[in-house]
Order: sequence, then structure tokens, then C-alpha cells
Amino acid sequence: MTRWLEVRRHSLTKKGDSRGRGSHLSNEGIALARAVGERTGPFAYVICGELPRHLETAVAMGFAVDGTVALPSGYVPGEVNHHDQWDWPEPYVRYKEILDQQRGLAKVAAEHREIWLHALSSIADGESALVVSSGGAIEPTLVSCLPDHDHHAWGKPFSHCDGVRLTFEGGNFVDATIDRARP
Repeated sequence: MTRWLEVRRHSLTKKGDSRGRGSHLSNEGIALARAVGERTGPFAYVICGELPRHLETAVAMGFAVDGTVALPSGYVPGEVNHHDQWDWPEPYVRYKEILDQQRGLAKVAAEHREIWLHALSSIADGESALVVSSGGAIEPTLVSCLPDHDHHAWGKPFSHCDGVRLTFEGGNFVDATIDRARP
């Protein structure tokens, strides 16, 4: 049977002096997450990273969270610096090249993949799960789950609240549909 996993980048956060005070999402971030939540789901299982912006995004989307988990950063010193992916003309192709070297980023992607598989193992056939995470970690994990897909076609990295819906059949990821929060 088939199961689906939706993975979303957290929504927009506060900037400046208000960052870290009260909620972490900005008003625009809450509105964006609500809009995305209205057109996604339902989800039988929802898991988020431990950062407040992850949990707040899932709740703003309208979904109760079943648990949080430590998610390692996809920014690995000497391999991928913070927001490098925005400067790459084909980010998913570049991630594939880095992952093929089997160094630190490959380990991070494997850890995220295990979390994604855990979410899928927590639902029944025909159901969907949601993972809310951060950009820079979703992209290489997506490539590691579908290493032979057309990475050229996936476009730009994940902006706030962008997501991917993965199809899981027979113990494998078999397809991915990118969903941009703001086309």
C-alpha cells in the first residue's frame, strides 16, 4: 500500500528586537502557515524539530503535534555553509554531488531520513504524516531519498513554508511533488 509524507520548512519568523520574544513566527508567518494548512492534510501523525518555529508552524497550519525531535543542521562546516544553497544554480544537483562524497552532509541526511521513516511507520497505509523542519536540511534529505530522480526539475531551495509530498510504497520513496507556499 501507499503512504505519504509531507515535509515543510518552517514559516516566516520575527526579525529585529522582537525576535525571540513571545512567539517566534511573525504575523505574516502565521498567516502563511494558516493558508498552507487550509490546503493540506489531514495528517495522521505530525512531528517537528525542537525549534519553536517548527512547532509554531505546525500549530499555525492547524495540526496538533505528536512529538518533537532533535534535527541536525544541514549546514556542515567545510561542506555547506549557511544558505549556500541559494547561490547554487541547481541546488539539488549540487546536493547530490556533495552527498555522493559520503561525508558529514550524508550523515545529516541519513539522520533526517530515519526521522522521516519513523513518521511513516507511525501511520497506516493510505494515511499521511507531516514533518516540519528547516531549509538546508530538507533539500539534501530529499535528494538522499530519491537519488535517481531528475534533480534539475526541482528548482530552487525551500522558502518559508514550502514543502514536498513524498509517496512511499513497498518500503521505498518513489515520487516527490514540490509545493511552493507562495508561487
